[in-house]
Formats: sequence, C-alpha cells, structure tokens
Amino acid sequence: MTEPSEAEGSTGVPPEPTDAAEAAPSLPRMKARRTYSRHGLRALMARVKVRGLGAIDRRTAAGRALVAWRAELLADLGGEAAVSAQRRALVDLVVRTKLYVDSLDAWLVSQPSLVLTRRRAVLPVLRERQQLADSLARLLGQLGLDRREPPSKSIEELLAEAEDQPQAEEVRHAPPPAA
Repeated sequence: MTEPSEAEGSTGVPPEPTDAAEAAPSLPRMKARRTYSRHGLRALMARVKVRGLGAIDRRTAAGRALVAWRAELLADLGGEAAVSAQRRALVDLVVRTKLYVDSLDAWLVSQPSLVLTRRRAVLPVLRERQQLADSLARLLGQLGLDRREPPSKSIEELLAEAEDQPQAEEVRHAPPPAA
C-alpha cells in the first residue's frame, strides 16, 4: 500500500485549497472568431443530395433561373416527352452541377482576393470550382450540343386529331346584287 503524501494529509484526501485563485475552476478559453468566410458548398450539396432539386428555393431569382434553365435544356433535347429516363437523370445531374458552380461563382466574386498571400497559392475552392465546371462540360457533351426537334407525329396521330376537330361550316356568300 502506498503512503499518503504530505499534501494529502493522513486521511488520503487532498486538503481544501486556501487561495481563491486555486479554488476557482479554470474557465474555458473563448475561441477566436474565424477570419475567413465559408463558401457553403458542402451544406448545399448535402441539402440537394437529400431533398433533390426540391431543396432549391424557387422564390429567389437564382432558383427561378435554374428551373427555367432546366426547362430550356429539356426543350432543346426535344421536350419532356422525348427525353428518356437516362437523359432525364443526366439533365438532373447537369442542373445540380450548374447550381454548385453558380453558388461557388457567387462566393468567389464576393472575395477580396482569390490568392492566399501567405502561401502564394489560389484558394482551394477555386480548384473545386474548376473540377465542377469540367464535369458540367462533360455532362453537357454527353447530352449533345445540338438542338433536337420534338418527334414528329405519325399519320395515325394526325388523322385522329383531324377527326376530333369539329368541321368548320362553309359560309355561303350570296352573289353580289346585279346592278
């Protein structure tokens, strides 16, 4: 068995502190406020990954522009009905990637400098933005850069439409009066 130290006394319990500074518990140090701003890309990616494109607030100008761009893209591919499920998945990837690139562009424009002066290097998020832009270009290349016409109607569809439309009555004009 070990002998109690002189500071612990004969009971084995440490003595009560006599000085007020020793009695006060050490306060946690306050963290210094960060001097950098966060771009928010990871939070946006997580939100869109969980909720899909429904996570985009369509009340904002950026949200409306993104939805309009998606509609234009589908129209350029021949319309919603002409696009296969595979192409629709690519369209959703393209729209999501464009959202990320636009978000990073807005953040980068608000920065005072794109170069870290201490390290003499560009911001790391700039490299991520470039990778996303390359990915966007590859996905758009897979979709095709040319505009496609919507599929034309077959003869059967045209005949069915013609039968469904009411026949216009011919208006008989009276012959002009003889002078």
